Amino acid sequence: MAKPKIKSNKSAAKRFRVTGKGKLRFQKAGRRHLLAKKSARRKRGLRRMATISGTDARRIRRALPNL
Repeated sequence: MAKPKIKSNKSAAKRFRVTGKGKLRFQKAGRRHLLAKKSARRKRGLRRMATISGTDARRIRRALPNL
């Protein structure tokens, strides 16, 4: 008998992407609204995606078995 398929966590699937080398990336928080009070330097830093640390990556990979 075949094993049942494992469902991925859909909210996690929308938030994380995998790089070519297999690292997990995510978009930093704080770029949606109230941008007038934030400095240009701060907003510039929030533009890029960030890489997840090893311990968190393990938890996220468990939620996303199909990545």
